[in-house]
Amino acid sequence: MARRARVADVHDLAAALPHVTVERGPAGNPVYQVGRKSFIFFRTPRPDAVDPETGERFADVIVFWVPSESDKLALVQDSDSPFFTTPHFDGHLSVLLRGAHIGRLDLDELREVVQDAWLSRASAARARRFLDLEHARGSTLET
Repeated sequence: MARRARVADVHDLAAALPHVTVERGPAGNPVYQVGRKSFIFFRTPRPDAVDPETGERFADVIVFWVPSESDKLALVQDSDSPFFTTPHFDGHLSVLLRGAHIGRLDLDELREVVQDAWLSRASAARARRFLDLEHARGSTLET
């Protein structure tokens, strides 16, 4: 049984992918990029992601790019999934995850989401090289 995911795993998994750079947002929040395209970023508190009981803005939202609208819907419509979206992200190929809920994923599930985010933003050549390398290693990564 794989261990539960932690926020630190997002950083470790994203940084370990090829050609990744880390930029900093205005509040110092990390933004992971490949080829100058963001694929994961730690969002600052915004008015569209709030606690329904208190109205307090969530300070722990992580944004992950996804390959397609169908991938997004699969993640946010699954009642067992910790991923969500807000109207602000309508039409944007990304899903949101609160750091407080990351433990609902195991490490392998998080790895897949991070790799899919990277693949959705990497150039076709970089994605192909990565997938070829993963295949050669015998990875179970699916595209």
